[in-house]
Amino acid sequence: MSSATVIQQLSTYGPSAHRSGPVPSLAEARAYCRLLAETHYENFTVASWLLPVVLRPHFHAIYAYCRWADDLADETDDPADSLRLLDWWESELHDCYAGRATHPVFVALRATISEYQIPIDPFRELLTAFRQDQYRNRYQTFNELLDYCRSSANPVGRLVLYLGRCVNDETVRLSDSICSGLQLANFWQDVARDWDRGRIYLPQDDCQAAGYSMPMFERREYNASFRELLASQVARAEAMLRAGEPLIARVPAELRIDIALFIRGGLAICDAIRRQNYDVWRARPTVGKLRKLRLLAGAWWQSRGAARARYQSAEGNA
Repeated sequence: MSSATVIQQLSTYGPSAHRSGPVPSLAEARAYCRLLAETHYENFTVASWLLPVVLRPHFHAIYAYCRWADDLADETDDPADSLRLLDWWESELHDCYAGRATHPVFVALRATISEYQIPIDPFRELLTAFRQDQYRNRYQTFNELLDYCRSSANPVGRLVLYLGRCVNDETVRLSDSICSGLQLANFWQDVARDWDRGRIYLPQDDCQAAGYSMPMFERREYNASFRELLASQVARAEAMLRAGEPLIARVPAELRIDIALFIRGGLAICDAIRRQNYDVWRARPTVGKLRKLRLLAGAWWQSRGAARARYQSAEGNA
């Protein structure tokens, strides 16, 4: 298995590839997904270290599915090609659910789907968002942007809940708040990168209310209007992340540190944007390695505190 990019792997694993060899074994498929996760996303690798060994291959399989879909959407030069490839990826998904998995990602994912009884909907919803990226690059209102997050981010959190066997109305609501908040924090971190791709996720109504015009975007202008605009959006993302914090106490112990870490990671992005006084045009706000270690320690303590609070509450109600 190779650590090449997904697009580079299309010749081997894409829709036109001639697979004369046998279907990968489950062990081979899981090794492929693990390599993809460990070579493409540093934070995912750190988070997976905190998981019990039994859960890691399932997280790797879900990550690999998302990584392929994301790259098929974003790493081609032609939206028409991306849509065609996303249609192929969805057909592979349906084949997986029908028991006909041949791609290494779906061989691994099939075992995860079977073990945790995961429905097809979250996987399909992600593809809806990736398709939308091919033809829509502006959002008029914040509610329209949240609708996008419901497909682009929230399904990932729901998949994690299935792995924790803890899907219910309350955990889904809290998970959605975290995932949308994290997606928004990433948007505000990447305003400049997204603009270079022709995308604006800042709601147009809010841009107009702050007095930040399209010519200012074109000049990548940092001014008081932009500070006001981004400050309000960062506050929204932070509020959604904090609103989801009760989820930590409502999931199994093996997931608590990871969920706390992702919340703290999103809050750290918000803090990094503030520390730059919202000037994300000048440089992309990042979270340094020392800061990440502190986040990890804080997530551990937060997860322990959530568990203690839940235990004390249960004792008090007994």
